[in-house]
Amino acid sequence: MDKLKKVLSGQDTEDRGGLSEVVEAASLSSSTRIKGFIACFAAGILCSLLGTLLLWVPRKGLYLFAVFYTFGNIASLGSTLFLMGPMKQLKRMIEPTRLIATIMVLLCITLTLCSAFWWHNRGLALIFCILQSLALTWYSLSYIPFARNAVKKCFAVCLA
Repeated sequence: MDKLKKVLSGQDTEDRGGLSEVVEAASLSSSTRIKGFIACFAAGILCSLLGTLLLWVPRKGLYLFAVFYTFGNIASLGSTLFLMGPMKQLKRMIEPTRLIATIMVLLCITLTLCSAFWWHNRGLALIFCILQSLALTWYSLSYIPFARNAVKKCFAVCLA
């Protein structure tokens, strides 16, 4: 609204480049970002649950499980793109504090699909899906201050 007032009053005299106009036109409002996050995250959970149910379908169940479960986790991970934007998300994914977690998530996603499509091993696919969920949880905890330390201390106390 302020920009509209500046333009109408003749105060907006700066020469804006084409890139800044594209970025401004492509940016989402905060309510649209939240709606996109919720929709993408809900679709991810729905796909993961559907994949889990499809695991026990004869013959094609393993393939459907691997695809739906993995797509669900990718959609859940991708839902944060709505909140912080794609470039910021990618930069934060390769920060030293979460680089190993990012690699583990991507590795588990890849191994899940490999175990379903190339190795045809239902047990391995299930193990890699569990590891995929654990890696995604560990990755997500890296965004909450001190959450990883709290989880480590909880496990240390439980195992001691």
